[in-house]
Amino acid sequence: MQRISTALALSVATLATGVFLGACSDTTTTNTTGSTGVSAAPAANTTSSAKGLKIGSLLPTTGDLASIGQQMVGSVPLLVETVNACGGVNGEPVTLVPVDDQTDPKAGAAGMTKLATLDKVAGVVGSFASSVSTAAVSVATPNKVMLVSPGSTSPVFTEKAQKGDFNGFWARTAPPDTYQALALAQLANKKGFKRVSTVVINNDYGVGFEKAFVQTFEKLGGTVVNKNRPVRYDPKAQTFDTEAAAAFAGKPDAVLAVLYAETGSLFLKAAYQQGLTKGVQILLTDGVKAPTFPEQVGKGSDGKYILTGAIGTVPGSDGKALEGFNKLWKEKKGGSPGEYAPQAWDAAALLVLAAQAAKENTGVGIANKIREVSSGTGTEVTDVCEGLKLLKEGKKINYQGASGNVDVDANGDVVGVYDVWTVGEDGQIKVIDKVSPK
Repeated sequence: MQRISTALALSVATLATGVFLGACSDTTTTNTTGSTGVSAAPAANTTSSAKGLKIGSLLPTTGDLASIGQQMVGSVPLLVETVNACGGVNGEPVTLVPVDDQTDPKAGAAGMTKLATLDKVAGVVGSFASSVSTAAVSVATPNKVMLVSPGSTSPVFTEKAQKGDFNGFWARTAPPDTYQALALAQLANKKGFKRVSTVVINNDYGVGFEKAFVQTFEKLGGTVVNKNRPVRYDPKAQTFDTEAAAAFAGKPDAVLAVLYAETGSLFLKAAYQQGLTKGVQILLTDGVKAPTFPEQVGKGSDGKYILTGAIGTVPGSDGKALEGFNKLWKEKKGGSPGEYAPQAWDAAALLVLAAQAAKENTGVGIANKIREVSSGTGTEVTDVCEGLKLLKEGKKINYQGASGNVDVDANGDVVGVYDVWTVGEDGQIKVIDKVSPK
């Protein structure tokens, strides 16, 4: 994965924010290795074309969300390779410019500035962290670049879109946390938990999820023990003894922990070492659902994984294109795609399909057509190449994605289903159920 250093990227941001620079750099894609242990195939076209569609990716291959970012990062080059093999977009190959956002808002803003003003991309798949997408969309919108996130789930984006802050240059293929919080609150209620406390990472993702969960859980008759004293930890914190003690105070039946993997593992380890987790159900979310997370948290003195028995939710994938996507992934990479890989595939698919529908390789064209190709009255298609073919013939389509129907609404949102997962005694994460928010 191409990486830009924070220092260099911030220099670019300082020089270029809010302006269009005349130069357009040629960019190549390089192989990256995700947590599945397979290399992401480079895009078929690796040089810039004056006529062709150019898109970027802004995803975390390093930082607090690297364990999940590395699972999804192979989807975008695979989509570009597939599209170029069937003729590209608007008669030209598609070029991909990948950037690592380092799970850091400053690096994300700098990376987005580079993509928008130096690389002149029309659309970007990214970011994953809501805090990074908040920084990135503030650059994308004035530069008229369409940003489609495969995983930023904060409800704040819906609120800002309703106010017109994004001018249509924002969408996501993962549903907002208003739905996931509803699903998790329903799950907690179903399991008989009456008193729950919360601890969240202090950013758009954590605080937005906390707010939605509290509202829903109380409506279902539950009590949030620390509602008036919410525990929100600093994303850069390295010690968590105080936060752990506060989160588990008041004898809750369960603790909802909205975390990122790197810092979250330290929090849960601190809670265990203080003897706080015994007899308390741990409820987790998508921010830590990675195969490596139970190992990060570690084992207790009895040799068992600390997270054994923890349960959580994560946006699932049940789209009509999922079978074909899984098959292609296995053929090209081996194994199975990881978390959010289907959402990242769909985000890239919507960018290329909207550009073809608009018959122009611009962010404005994509923004004008992305809702039409995702949720319109056209012919349903699950294959991106079939969709491009119909669009070239002047027909309308309704793309049915791998992650879901991806019916993008006026606020850039989609509705999805959620997988319920748990950690077994062997430290393996297993999906045990599905839940739909009602």
